[in-house]
Amino acid sequence: MRFDLITIFPEFFVGPFDHGILRRARETGLVEVNVQDLRLFTKDRHRTVDDRPFGGGEGMVLKPEPLFEAVESLLGSSVGEAPKPKAANLKTGIVLMSAAGELFHQETARRYAQLERIIFICGRYEGVDERVAEHLATEEISIGDFVLSGGELPAMLVIDAVTRLLPGALGNEASSQNESFSAAAHSESKAHHPAGRASQQSQVTRHGLLDFPHYTRPAEYRGWAVPEVLIGGNHAEVAKWRRSAAIEKTRRNRPDLLPEE
Repeated sequence: MRFDLITIFPEFFVGPFDHGILRRARETGLVEVNVQDLRLFTKDRHRTVDDRPFGGGEGMVLKPEPLFEAVESLLGSSVGEAPKPKAANLKTGIVLMSAAGELFHQETARRYAQLERIIFICGRYEGVDERVAEHLATEEISIGDFVLSGGELPAMLVIDAVTRLLPGALGNEASSQNESFSAAAHSESKAHHPAGRASQQSQVTRHGLLDFPHYTRPAEYRGWAVPEVLIGGNHAEVAKWRRSAAIEKTRRNRPDLLPEE
């Protein structure tokens, strides 16, 4: 899979790709990362990428010309004047990272993992010319209800979330299937609770459950003991405890993922 990052701060990405899963994925050829300096697509000697918005207001806005040309250079073709955004093919996504975008979820990461290429447009300043969102990007994505200085860090988070879902990225493929927000957590609940039988877990929303609590040695630390069921060797009871503990943790930390009672 290929990730392209369009940014005015290419040096931002020096380092983050050199550690952990992302480093291994790059070394094995599972992913390819290309960082594109947006200023190379400007035409004035000051390499200006922003301008004041029409109608007035505080701050500066990224101009459309360099962004369109940067993406078109990566695609090797013109975007044109289509009424809706398009990419070179259905396996390519052009994602504008923006505080005004749709919220990024694990389901979004799973969908992105099916693509062959994602081009990230990292916004800056007070935003990006709306024509970029309307006619260039295939999606406008936010990582949460808060504002950051730019789209570089959010793009990194999305790349990490997507990469770990690619076959071969993790040493244990089951890891990504049993994590928080995983589809496996939801499907497992359906498998253990047939239709018609009342249960809390069978009512979990499509977002799934948070991951169940994990414990390691020592079995007792500062008076806090590992739940006995986890060291008893009964796998069926362990699975039952984990489902129950996941529901309880979800109710405590993310009640919005559970249906209203």
